[in-house]
Amino acid sequence: LGWLLFQALLYVALPGDRVQGAPLPGSTKRLEYVLNGHAAFWCSVVAVAFADHYRLIDISTLYDDFVPLAVASCILSLLLSIALYVASFRKTKPLLAKPGNTGIAVYDFFMGRELNPRIHNFDLKYFCELRPGLIGWVCLNLGALAKQSEVSPSMLLVNVFQLQYVWDALYFERSILTTMDITTDGFGFMLAFGDLSWVPFTYSLQARYLASYDSQLSTLALVLITLLHVTGYVVFRGANSQKDKFRRDPQTAIDKGTTYLQTKRGTKLITSGFWGAARKVNYTGDWLMGLSWCLLCGFGSPVPYFYATYFLVLLVHRALRDDHACAEKYGNDWPRYKETVPCLFVPGVV
Repeated sequence: LGWLLFQALLYVALPGDRVQGAPLPGSTKRLEYVLNGHAAFWCSVVAVAFADHYRLIDISTLYDDFVPLAVASCILSLLLSIALYVASFRKTKPLLAKPGNTGIAVYDFFMGRELNPRIHNFDLKYFCELRPGLIGWVCLNLGALAKQSEVSPSMLLVNVFQLQYVWDALYFERSILTTMDITTDGFGFMLAFGDLSWVPFTYSLQARYLASYDSQLSTLALVLITLLHVTGYVVFRGANSQKDKFRRDPQTAIDKGTTYLQTKRGTKLITSGFWGAARKVNYTGDWLMGLSWCLLCGFGSPVPYFYATYFLVLLVHRALRDDHACAEKYGNDWPRYKETVPCLFVPGVV
C-alpha cells in the first residue's frame, strides 16, 4: 500500500507534458493525460537505491518477503476490482467498455465495466498500467541481486535487460494511449490483477531463480544471448516507433516513403518497413527479448521459462483477438491488407 501511495504521489506531483488521448468510443471527446512516467521511474529507482545505501531499508528483504508481498498485492487487486465494479453502477452513468458490459456479472467484473475510471483527474487505469507494477518489478529484481552472495554475469544481465525494458515502456509512455488496454478494455480484475500482481511477481522469476541457482553460462553464451536481446529490442522498438510516428503525423511518414493501404473507413494501414514484414512483428521482438531473459538462467529448471511460454500463448491470443476485431472494423479491406502483408509474426515463415 505504501508503494502505491508513493507512486500516486509521484503521479500527481511530478511535472510532465499534458497530452490528449485517443477519441472516446462514439465521440470526438478526448481525455487528458500527464506524461511523467519516465521521471517517476528514475525517482523511484534513485529513492530505493538511496534508501538501501544509507540502510533506511534492506532491499534484499524484497526477496525474503516475496510470497507475503505477492499475496498482499493479490488482495489489493481484488479489493480494487470490487470497488471499481461497484462504482461503475453510480447514478452519473460513466462511459462503459463494450467488452465488460455484457450483463454477465462475473464476466463484467473480470473484464471491467467502466472504460476510464477517474478520481477527478487521476486516471486509475492509466496509473496502474505502467507505474506500480512495472517499477515494482525492477525493485524485486534488485532485491534478488542484493540477495545473491556474489553477483553473477547472468544476474547482472537479467537486471540490465529488464530494467531497460521497463525504462523503454515509461520513456515511450505516450504510445500506450493508443493501445487496446486504454482505448477499449475496461478496468476490472483482469487489468488490476495483471498490472499490480501478475507482472511484478511473475516477470521477476528469472532474477529470483538466479539468486539461488546461478546458471554459470560461458562468455560465448552470454554474448549470443545479449545479441538475441538486442535483436528483439530493435524489432520491438523499431516497429512500435514506426507505428506511433505514423499515427501522430502520417503525412510526414508518407513523404519519407512509408506505404499504406487506404481503407474505406478512412484509416491507413502501414504496408512497409517493419509493418510490411509481418502484421504483428512487434510481438515477435517482444517475445525474443523475453526468451533472452529465460536463456540467461540456463536449462537447470523449467521455472524460468514460464515467462516465455506464457507470453507466447498471450501474444498468439492477442494476435487472433486483434485479427477478429480488425476484420469487423475494416470489413473487406482487412483481407486485402492480409494479402499485402501475409505473415503474422515472422516474415516469410508465419
